[in-house]
Amino acid sequence: MEEQHYYQPEIETASREKIVEIQNEKIKKQVKHVYENVEYYRKLMDEKGVKPEDIQTIDDIKKLPFLTKADLREAYPYGLLGTDLKNCVRIQSTSGTTGKRVVAFYTQADIELWEECCARAIVAAGGTKDDVCQVCYGYGLFTGGPGLNGGSHKVGCLTLPMSSGNTERQIQFMMDLKSTILCCTPSYAAYIGESLADAGYKPEDNHLKAGIFGAEPWTEEMRRNIEKSLGIKAYDIYGLTETSGPGVSFECSEQTGMHINEDHFYAEIIDPDTGEVLPEGSKGELVFTSLDKEAFPLLRYRTRDICVLTRKKCSCGRTHVKMCKPMGRSDDMLIVRGVNVFPSQIETVLLNEGYTPNYQIIVDRANNTDTIDINVELSPEQFSDKVSETQAKEKALEGAMRTMLGIGPKVHLVPPKSVVRSEGKAVRVIDKRKLHD
Repeated sequence: MEEQHYYQPEIETASREKIVEIQNEKIKKQVKHVYENVEYYRKLMDEKGVKPEDIQTIDDIKKLPFLTKADLREAYPYGLLGTDLKNCVRIQSTSGTTGKRVVAFYTQADIELWEECCARAIVAAGGTKDDVCQVCYGYGLFTGGPGLNGGSHKVGCLTLPMSSGNTERQIQFMMDLKSTILCCTPSYAAYIGESLADAGYKPEDNHLKAGIFGAEPWTEEMRRNIEKSLGIKAYDIYGLTETSGPGVSFECSEQTGMHINEDHFYAEIIDPDTGEVLPEGSKGELVFTSLDKEAFPLLRYRTRDICVLTRKKCSCGRTHVKMCKPMGRSDDMLIVRGVNVFPSQIETVLLNEGYTPNYQIIVDRANNTDTIDINVELSPEQFSDKVSETQAKEKALEGAMRTMLGIGPKVHLVPPKSVVRSEGKAVRVIDKRKLHD
């Protein structure tokens, strides 16, 4: 059993009673703060007939109205601001492509809180002040770079603020400065592993020991692939711009889910159709309340991520509730011919069958019927000029996909390096149906 390290041990290993006590105290204060300072949410509370004094404990939270991304767009830019603009020192924004962007505001205290959460994640991955932390999440409006950068500083690591892209330079710095922790999207980590191999490096040639990967869905199979190609232990991290950014929850050495920083964020699981709060262990939509954010204090924000919470005792000694990897979305999963399809299911089949995790799903509509095509990139070893051999492999993959998905996609095996690489979030799905509506 390896020795466990914590960034803030007294809170990360606090008793259940202590955590609830903190939450009870913070929720009363936060609801009052929001009611008095955020007119948009005050109207929602008034419509529901809820007053701040109705919220005395964290259990009373279910009396409050939900917030959704639609509310955030409607209230853009300042409608959900919880403090005077002069108290704010920064904004971050989502990389969303539809409608208005979500803009989140931060006071200096909000930034400190966020960076502490990211520091907890880095320490959980084994980070100390002796480490060299290479941050290749995007910097700028995207929360990934600034969050992990601040967390790395708090831990005292030597921080390489690389941002994403320029893979040749990433590898040069990684090797020359002996980076020990890598922070980026899983798809970019896989690409770095691929690029290192192409440059003739073996996994044992780098100095990396851990990776902190998030901002897009990834499967256990992809985790193992990354761990093998980089010679590291790969940790998951979760967050949303709306609740600060990465660091809302993070994985420990047990790798069986992500500990939610419950002293700052209260999580609920609801039925996405009825809004009813579900008992612990149920699968449903994740809802977050920011317990102590000042500038952008969201109460009962619907993430649309589908997951399960568990309080099962963890070998790392942390006592905060764990969430599993999101199992998809309640809003943007693909519905193809009436069947729910998640890209993660397709990725699982590909990796189980020995293919690369470089793929693209194209959904279209022909003669009023949905079509689903999957372009799967072959590795150089798998590539063959023999058409019959390729067709046989495509047929076999189509059968495996049909078993997993319940519908039969058309699979196209394409040459190595022909699926466009992404240095940010991988574009896995192209849904052309929307263009014809």
